[in-house]
Formats: sequence, C-alpha cells, structure tokens
Amino acid sequence: MPFSPDQIEELNLLTLFNLTSAQEGIKVHRHSAAPESVTAAERLFKKGLITQVDGGYLTPLGSETAEHTQKLLTILSSD
Repeated sequence: MPFSPDQIEELNLLTLFNLTSAQEGIKVHRHSAAPESVTAAERLFKKGLITQVDGGYLTPLGSETAEHTQKLLTILSSD
C-alpha cells in the first residue's frame, strides 16, 4: 500500500523537527503555510505526535516517529 498524499504531508512535517533538542519545536502559521501543511499538523496533533494543533513540540511517540521518518529519508536519499 503506497503512502497517501496526506501521509506524505505528515512525513514532511516530521522531517522539520530538530531531533537533537527537545526544546525546539515548529509553528505552522495558518496565514502563511500551505493549507496541506496546516491540515497535516492538525492530523499529527490528533494522533498524539505533536503537542499543539499548529505544531509545538514532539510528544514521546512523535519523537520516535520523527526519528524513524528522518532515518527513512536519509536511507532513501543515499546513492
């Protein structure tokens, strides 16, 4: 089963988090972010992966998921 466009947007947001600092979050601004990013953040919040509906910080589950996401991106980006 391939990734859906919504899942791709969620994965893209998870790659934006800095995994070396739990004190660094992201903010998805409704007025300037792409609508797909805004709704992806809302879905990640509902799934319990981020702390705020518009970004915030990673939850423990979100941190683990972001780590896997970033590792997958590294693997797929290698030659």
